[in-house]
This record gives sequence, structure tokens and C-alpha cells, in this order.
Amino acid sequence: MLGTILNLFGKSPFAPLQTHMQKVSDCVHLLPLLFEAIEAGDYATVEQLSNKICEVEHQADLIKNDIRNHLPKSLFLPIDRSHLLEILHTQDKIADRAEDIAVLVTLKQLSLPQLFSREFKDFLKKNLEAFEGAREIIREMHELLESSFGGIEAEKVRAMVEKVSFQEHEVDLVQRTLLKKMFQAEDTMSYTAFHLWQKICESIAALSNLSENLALRVRMTLVSNT
Repeated sequence: MLGTILNLFGKSPFAPLQTHMQKVSDCVHLLPLLFEAIEAGDYATVEQLSNKICEVEHQADLIKNDIRNHLPKSLFLPIDRSHLLEILHTQDKIADRAEDIAVLVTLKQLSLPQLFSREFKDFLKKNLEAFEGAREIIREMHELLESSFGGIEAEKVRAMVEKVSFQEHEVDLVQRTLLKKMFQAEDTMSYTAFHLWQKICESIAALSNLSENLALRVRMTLVSNT
């Protein structure tokens, strides 16, 4: 892994971040399948997908650790070294949250109550959209470098950051509706199931919050390099 990371730094200082983000994305994009299995009552598949998410998160951790340990201090970087590490840290927290969700859904054989099924699916979808927006920003980092963090490319990224912030706001609105529906369904669930669904929703909401944080960190990098 060390040789690979150092080779990536030779191509672009942002290539290792993009490699790490791909693993983070692999974790997050397994979540819809996980909840489809819950809705279908296919608990064997729930366990398999949970294990897969944890495995991919571990792979992301290995990449993260290699980047942290071998980021050359003498390497000329177009942005502050600490900014790179902050972006990496935020990406890592997204993978951690995906793993948290994967673990939570295996603590009890859950069913997705019809009373808030539609709202929950919309909530999950909106969080994934915000994450995807942040992922696209990370994909643009090399183009930002080539444009010296200015011009049309910088304006494009600023617009992408604003979009992610708006998507996170949309998540907040959907979450309120979902929580109202959940409390209406409270009497139809055991205390344990209700508490678990609350924890799951909190962890899912963190995906969009962290995605917005990631987008804003990139914007701060833009500001400090212009």
C-alpha cells in the first residue's frame, strides 16, 4: 500500500484523497441494499451486507492510515498539508457512520414500519444525494489544482458547495417529517425497536452533515489559496 500511496502523490496531491473517497463511497452505496433487505425481512442478507460494509470501512481505514503516515512533509503541496488531512478526516468520519449504521441494524431483527416507510426512504435518498454532491467535489480537486484554484473551475466548485449545503437543508426538513411519523408509530413498536430506529436515523443524518462539512472544508481551501 505504501508504494501505491507514494505513486499517487507523484501524480497529484489529491489522488490519495480520491482513492480514499472511492472506498468511503463503496461503504455508503451499500446502505440502500441494506435497508431493502430489512424491508424484505431478509436478515441473512442484512448480516452479509453489514459485514461487507464493515470490511470496506476497514479497507478505507488502511488507506487513511497510509496517507497519514506517509504524506511527505517535504512534498511541495499547492494547499496546506493540514487542510489535506482535515479533508481526509472528514471523509473517514463518513465511512465510520456508514459502519455505525451497518452495526446498528444487526442488533435486532428490525422491520421497516409502513407508517414511516415512505418518509424513511426519502430521508435516506436525500442523505445519499448530499453525499454524492460532496463526492463530486472531491473528484474536481485535480481540476482545481490545474486551474490554480481560480477561474471558471473555482466558480463551479463554489456552486457545488452551495448545492451540498442546500441538500443538507433539505435533509433537515425531511427528517422533521420522518420524526413526526416515527412518534406516531411509537405505540406499534417495542421500546428497543423504536430506540434503534432513532439511533439509525441519527447516524444517517450525520452523512449529510458530514458531507456539508466536507464541502465547506474544500471551500475554505479555495479561499486560502486565492
